[in-house]
Amino acid sequence: MRYLIILCLSLGSHLAFAQSQAEVLTAVERMRQAMLAEDAETLAELTSKDLSYGHSAGTIENQEQFLAEFASKNVDYQRWDMTGLEVRFYGKELAIVRHEVIGEILSNGNLNTLNLGLMMVWVIEDGKWKLLARQSFRKP
Repeated sequence: MRYLIILCLSLGSHLAFAQSQAEVLTAVERMRQAMLAEDAETLAELTSKDLSYGHSAGTIENQEQFLAEFASKNVDYQRWDMTGLEVRFYGKELAIVRHEVIGEILSNGNLNTLNLGLMMVWVIEDGKWKLLARQSFRKP
């Protein structure tokens, strides 16, 4: 009987982890699609009001600055292909996501190709996964 209870608790925690991982991965994919579509409204839903968004060139934006960039339509994300996606949880309300990106961004008439590594910190706010922090770095 004791083993059955332990087995049930173990399976329950695995199911909860799988659900949380699927929710985070869904949020990451929604963010990718919203960036490609320049959908500032969806990006606002997916980001924390306390957002710290670090670019590979060293610029750091808050949520207002990040959203203004998409609302202005000055930058056009043409391609954002993610590989090597890893999710690690710290408690039930914080997840760190790491992955690599090959991207193309049209800015001021120039097409820039990016080869980046990214680390994102996602947290539960108002019952939903939201991006709290993001930092990218250029890969050699």
